[in-house]
Amino acid sequence: MKLRELAHSRAGDKGDISNISVIAYQEKDYALLEKYLTAERVKAHFSDIVRGDVLRYALPTLGALNFVMQRALGGGVTRSLALDAHGKCLSSAIMSLEIPDHIATPS
Repeated sequence: MKLRELAHSRAGDKGDISNISVIAYQEKDYALLEKYLTAERVKAHFSDIVRGDVLRYALPTLGALNFVMQRALGGGVTRSLALDAHGKCLSSAIMSLEIPDHIATPS
């Protein structure tokens, strides 16, 4: 299943750093996110734009994961030629990641 079936997302930026928060719709699905949404998978998903490290911060009380992606915005808002220099659309792009559905708990 697509990540968008389990969670929603928000993105932010500072310079050439983008951060994406992924928040589970339901508390019971947070464990799936934590297991399958690794920093390595996120970096691979954005391999065409992320040139630096990807760090993952777990916020279990909020049912959320926050990914900080270094060197992800083509130099930053004032230097990038990217159409979306702020990286706001990255929150939508992460939603296409596949999460195994064979272990998903039915609603």
